[in-house]
Amino acid sequence: MIPLSILDVTAVPEGSTTAQALENARDLAQHAERLGYHRLWVAEHHNMQSIASAATSIVIAHLANATTSIRLGSGGIMLPNHAPLIIAEQFGTLATLFPGRIDLGLGRAPGTDQVTARALRRNLSGSVDDFPNDVLELQHYLKPAQPGQAVVATPGAGTEVPLWILGSSLYGAGLAAMLGLPFAFASHFAPAHMEQAIDIYREQFQPSAQLEKPYVMLGYNVFAADTDEEAQLLQTSMMQTFVRLWRGTPGKMPPPQAGYWDTLGPQEQQMLGAMLRCSAVGDPDTVATAMHAFVASTGADELMLMSSIHDHQKRLRSFELAAAAVG
Repeated sequence: MIPLSILDVTAVPEGSTTAQALENARDLAQHAERLGYHRLWVAEHHNMQSIASAATSIVIAHLANATTSIRLGSGGIMLPNHAPLIIAEQFGTLATLFPGRIDLGLGRAPGTDQVTARALRRNLSGSVDDFPNDVLELQHYLKPAQPGQAVVATPGAGTEVPLWILGSSLYGAGLAAMLGLPFAFASHFAPAHMEQAIDIYREQFQPSAQLEKPYVMLGYNVFAADTDEEAQLLQTSMMQTFVRLWRGTPGKMPPPQAGYWDTLGPQEQQMLGAMLRCSAVGDPDTVATAMHAFVASTGADELMLMSSIHDHQKRLRSFELAAAAVG
């Protein structure tokens, strides 16, 4: 089986707090390390009651201080929100404190609503169209400083933190291929263009100093439990979260709800079916079968698992069962 990693959005469940969510993230990172997961990433989101990782680099430091070997990083930093120099300094600092353990995944979406995105902008004329140049500028700051270089990221210069391009469309695939960077696709919630994006990336890939051949990591939802029925119940928290976002009524992650699927209309069922088709839901045998089939059909080099479960202990159990199921 290929390497398994974890995406943790530091979800804040109903009845809990952001402080507890960050403590749960720390606990998950420690468990993931013991279970043999390759890396764990956290994501940048803003103005969302349900996610506690807005200050992404600080959360990564929190997790790195609690672990010793697992790779940690961003899935991702939404680069249009930041000056590349700032991110070079932040991740250069992380790489200096925790050498050989830090990844820098980059996305071009704002990670929030348009009003908040405007509040986050480093200038009002910035655009997602600047993303390729911003990536190159960031990459420049992380390389060894050259004689006479006017602006040097300190810390940052010479750390050469590995960059990843994140995407949920064909755009990211083409950019990652052109720059010769590894590509992480958000198939855990936006799988519509997954197969085409993988093909474009592999066909157009240009080797670089960082990467000689294409490397694809795919997001994949896992809801593993001792029985299929329990796993299906646990998944309803994620379903409710997506439906609430779709209806414009977001909030903290709700507890699971028995029979939830049957309360939805045809449009909502269709939306969820499309969004969550890259998922394994069930007991260990069911999960193992689904994961192996997904890897065989996509040729993924690595899976990044997401287990969006309301109860923290059951989320830990899900990741434990998933790791054991595929050996």
